[in-house]
Amino acid sequence: MSLLNDLVNLNLCDVTEKVIAEYIWIGGSGMDMRSKARTLPGPESDPSRLPKWNYDGSSTEQATGDNSEVIICPQAIFRDPFRRGRNMLVMCDAYAPTGDPIPTNKRFNADKIFSHPDVVAEEPWYGIEQEYTLFQKDTKWPLGWPVGGFPAPQGPYYCGVGSDKAFGRDIVDAHYKACLFAGINISGINGEVMPGQWEFQVGPVTGISSGDQVWMARYILERITEIAGAVLSFDPKPVLGDWNGAGAHTNYSTKSMRNDGGINVINEAIEKLSKRHKEHIAAYGKGNERRLTGLHETADINTFSWGVANRGASVRVGRDTEKEGKGYFEDRRPSSNMDPYVVTSMIAETTILWKP
Repeated sequence: MSLLNDLVNLNLCDVTEKVIAEYIWIGGSGMDMRSKARTLPGPESDPSRLPKWNYDGSSTEQATGDNSEVIICPQAIFRDPFRRGRNMLVMCDAYAPTGDPIPTNKRFNADKIFSHPDVVAEEPWYGIEQEYTLFQKDTKWPLGWPVGGFPAPQGPYYCGVGSDKAFGRDIVDAHYKACLFAGINISGINGEVMPGQWEFQVGPVTGISSGDQVWMARYILERITEIAGAVLSFDPKPVLGDWNGAGAHTNYSTKSMRNDGGINVINEAIEKLSKRHKEHIAAYGKGNERRLTGLHETADINTFSWGVANRGASVRVGRDTEKEGKGYFEDRRPSSNMDPYVVTSMIAETTILWKP
């Protein structure tokens, strides 16, 4: 094993200019991530200068066997924390050979929204709080939970410390540092309310880059749990009963909201969101109805609400924002398995472009 580790950690920089690029894309379920590697003649920082590639879409439920080729286009480059050196991770989106985006390519439409002049002028910032649950590989039961049983009730686990309260911290810290190495603007981590559940935050990030960075952070986390022998879940309600679900609270501001008098713009934006509540809920993640029950720090899925410092509301405005009269707000409705391309662009479209 020591020899294997030595080979895995080989530094190629002294012997070749060539680099390994891991091309990463989203599979047919809209949540599964796929990747494969290729050798490139040297490092590159501009994704538009990287070669397009293809994959067998019939094996990812994105094409039929008689016309299976799907084209992947590089969109964002990150440093590779696994191979290190000058190697890279490349976030891609997927197209049919005709050049049309395939149905699971949500980045394409998001980029059109973020490229609109009115949206560009507002410089939308996002901070996404990605919750997730770690499971034991063999038992399919959350990490740290007794097999076939339950831990003590919720209470001591949120931001908890100790072997009886924090389960999987080595995975979480490895992910934190790997994201920083990759160039992701990860801003923090914490243990969540349900034992075995954690959260990382990405942001503030502007526009389409928010989706790129959250997806890449998810990919890196999946790779780390693979190494650790744990299973990663983004299910919005991983354990039924009196246990918290998992969300992806999305913090949002525009230039107008961040400037003096921004609280008025925030109030107008929240009013717009209230009028499109059903449309947003439909796009905010599969199975979200199991999480948004009005209990466990959630609002009821059928009713839009907002409040200052209210974690039981659909939208929460922070005390600092209220006090300063400007800032940001938090959309608490997105589930942990939401597509960040969809959620971020939809919020921008509703609050900036939509005219009720």
